[in-house]
Amino acid sequence: MSGPPDVPDPVDMPDPAGAGDTAGEFGEPVPAERLVGPVERVAPDLLGLLLVGRGLVARVVEVEGYDEDDPASHTHHGRTDANATMFGPPGRLYVYLSHGLHHCGNVAVGPRGVGAAVLLRALAVERGGPVALRRREGRGADDPRLLAGGPGRVGQVLALDRADDGLDLLDPGAGMVLRDDGQRPAHVVTGPRVGVRLAADRPWRWWVADHPAVSRYRRHPRA
Repeated sequence: MSGPPDVPDPVDMPDPAGAGDTAGEFGEPVPAERLVGPVERVAPDLLGLLLVGRGLVARVVEVEGYDEDDPASHTHHGRTDANATMFGPPGRLYVYLSHGLHHCGNVAVGPRGVGAAVLLRALAVERGGPVALRRREGRGADDPRLLAGGPGRVGQVLALDRADDGLDLLDPGAGMVLRDDGQRPAHVVTGPRVGVRLAADRPWRWWVADHPAVSRYRRHPRA
């Protein structure tokens, strides 16, 4: 491919499922109650859900969990202005800038007041491929991992920035929403998180077995 497809970037376009639509081919919005619970229970349940909006429909195929008792978590040392979204309510999008380069998206989970979230590590783009490729500057046309495998790539495909922090992913009118179309992965694998120095062996990464978009495991060199 010589370059990204010449298509507009529809960040502000209506939800592909239709503004205000609560059912249809993309399924039902996810109820908040489904996201209330320990992160190690809620996180794998996000696999197979759809993110719908911003010109895309993308399925969650890899996640990682973090909570305030976890030394690798942003909330381990308490609440700050930067991490406040992780304390809920559940379903809010927590966005942070990683290494000054990439905006990464997380879904706040657990009871309100507990600092926990699920990192979106990989997506499978099911609709809006040309839009995703444009945001990735043409990278990933023939490789789902290069398109949206890894949290930085996920952030680019979703066109995230810090202004999106706090977006309600359970609100059908929010511009991007979590939906459940009933599809569930046949087999889920769990293992240690990628590139984490502290609690490096905690098996809080979950992914759809053998999915081509799943990111590669890399252990932190000082773990």
